[in-house]
Order: sequence, then structure tokens, then C-alpha cells
Amino acid sequence: MGQKSHPFGLRLGITETHRSRWYAPKALFGELLVEDEKIRKFLDNRLNRKPPYAAVAEILIERTREELKIIIRTARPGLVIGPKGAEVERMTQELQFMTGRKVNISIIEIKNPDMSAQLVAEAVAEQLKKSRGFRRTIKMRSEAVMQAGAQGCRVLISGRLGGAEMSRKVDVRHGSLPLSTLQANVEYGFAESHTPMGVIGVKVWIYKGEYSSAEQDETASKAAGGQARARGRR
Repeated sequence: MGQKSHPFGLRLGITETHRSRWYAPKALFGELLVEDEKIRKFLDNRLNRKPPYAAVAEILIERTREELKIIIRTARPGLVIGPKGAEVERMTQELQFMTGRKVNISIIEIKNPDMSAQLVAEAVAEQLKKSRGFRRTIKMRSEAVMQAGAQGCRVLISGRLGGAEMSRKVDVRHGSLPLSTLQANVEYGFAESHTPMGVIGVKVWIYKGEYSSAEQDETASKAAGGQARARGRR
């Protein structure tokens, strides 16, 4: 059996921040956890799986006693906000109805989508759905990531590639990718491509260099675990 660790889980609480930032007593914890998952699925279906495809990479959730705060990181903020904020107003009302809590939605723009592992994975999955050549697709996407300023990149696809009878794995690598170095800023993304031949999984790792103590995460907040930090050397 392979002894593999999840790239995000390995760094969680060390250099990566939690995606759900709240505290709850034991009796309430399970209910809020399920609610978080429902919110993420609702927003993913609404913004990523249906037109106009807003390219949402990450959904962060913070809670206080009075308010539920949702931070959406997207490459197309205009599509999430809608004309005169109509779309974000509609989403806020639907989430308030769904959760029974006061909801506040914040939107953060991803300046460089080619440096977001989740968005790269989604883009590759979309291309595979259109029956494009899989080798050419992953090669072009990984080269675009390196040109965007990454120090290393790996794209791995797995499934019935090219309609083959037997599933297999194909990957392409560029630069360095120190996966077991906790100080390394490695972003991981996963997406699925539902093709007529079956589901093809897409995994993307992007190495952006080492964390520095001077770095500030744009999604940092006063919430517990709301700020990524460099790991102190000993």
C-alpha cells in the first residue's frame, strides 16, 4: 500500500489555514460541519457547474454568534457579484433561507488564475470533457503555469484516457516540487472530468517557492487560523 499524505492536510495548521474558521460546543459541532458542506456544494453548483462559470477556487467560512461570513476566492468576481450586485444579493438571501442565519458574502479576486492549482485542475478537466488530446492538454497547461511564475508544477490525470479499455495514469512535471518540505508553498488542486467513457481524475501541484515570515495572506482575518504563516526554523 502507498503511504501517501494529503498535500493540504499535511500542512494544515503549520503553513496552511483552515477553510472553516469557527468554534462550536460538542453538541453543535456536527450540525455546523454538515451545514458548511451544504454551503460549499450549493455555491460550487451555482457558480462553477452552471453558466456563467465564475471560476471559484476556494470557499472559506467563518462564524460568529450573530453572523455567518463566507469568503469566495474567484478569478471572475464580476460574474459572482452580477449587475449592480444583484447576483450576490440573491445568493445571500438563498443562503439565509437555507441556514436560518445572517449571511455576509465577501469576494476576493484571484489576480493570476494560472497560479491557482484548483483553477488549473478545473481547466484541464473541462478540456478533457471536450475530447481534446490529453497529452497536449496537460503539457500546455503546465507550461502556462511555469510561465506565470511558478517554480515547479505537476499535472496528473488518471482514468480511461483516450477511451482506452484499461485505465492508466499520465503526468507531466516541470521544475522542482519539494512535497515533503513543510516550508515549501505547494498548492494542490483536484477536479473530475465526466466524459462519455467514464470519469477522469485531474490532480495539480504548483510550487510557488518557500514561505517567508513577511508574507501576508490576502484572506487573512482575525478569526482563529485565519492567517497562513511561515514555519519557524529550529
